[in-house]
Amino acid sequence: MIPIQAELLVVLIVISLVAGIGCTTTGAGGIFVTISLYVFTSLTSTEVAGTAHIVFIAVGIVGTVGFTRSGELLGTDGRVLAAILSGASILGSVTGSYLNPFISRRLFSVLLGLLTVVIGSALLYGQIRGLPSIVTLDARSTGGRLGFGAVGLLLGLSSGLVGIGGPIIAVPALVTLGVPMLLALGVAQVQAIFISGFAAGGYFLQDAVSPFFATVTTVPTVVGAIGGWVLAHRVDPDHLELVLSAVLVPVGLYLIV
Repeated sequence: MIPIQAELLVVLIVISLVAGIGCTTTGAGGIFVTISLYVFTSLTSTEVAGTAHIVFIAVGIVGTVGFTRSGELLGTDGRVLAAILSGASILGSVTGSYLNPFISRRLFSVLLGLLTVVIGSALLYGQIRGLPSIVTLDARSTGGRLGFGAVGLLLGLSSGLVGIGGPIIAVPALVTLGVPMLLALGVAQVQAIFISGFAAGGYFLQDAVSPFFATVTTVPTVVGAIGGWVLAHRVDPDHLELVLSAVLVPVGLYLIV
């Protein structure tokens, strides 16, 4: 007997498919997997985060292969950025995964909701007013490496704590630091492997991963991610990002209240 109603299982699969498309077109997609696991299943907050990170590992691998094939990760900038962000995010993700059991399910909902509202608002603002580069960092300079390293650490911590994918924060953060959109998407996929890999390891040691829900969400999310990579090179992702941001804000408010 499956641990979820058939109707909710279908909803979970559909949301995962759409989330996968968002992961590789704008970076904003994985959070919908986390939210759907929280809302539609009886998993604890720790199990939600642990299971979601299994999904993000698979999506990160698919995205990395795709953006390597299309050339974004073959240049020096791509390799350097991926190495800095991935290395720095490891410490943050492991720390976040071990802090998660100390927060209640209600606090988890509030934290996830707040982060969802902030991300949705930032994406929406970026679409309405434009997302300018606040400062341009050179990943090959000492200052640039320190700056990107700090970003990686914060991304890893937040992702490990509440079980969201790194790209949803990494992509807009990198764009505001002067990184081109497609390069930011590619680098974020590499980082996601390390963030979610180490975070999932921490949750696995706590026996906080659901094999069933990891499977039924990973497969459609990966399929969506492949389609999203194709779309990212053929259409303007701004329209999809606008829709995603408009959905994130009310969903986040729902989780808070």
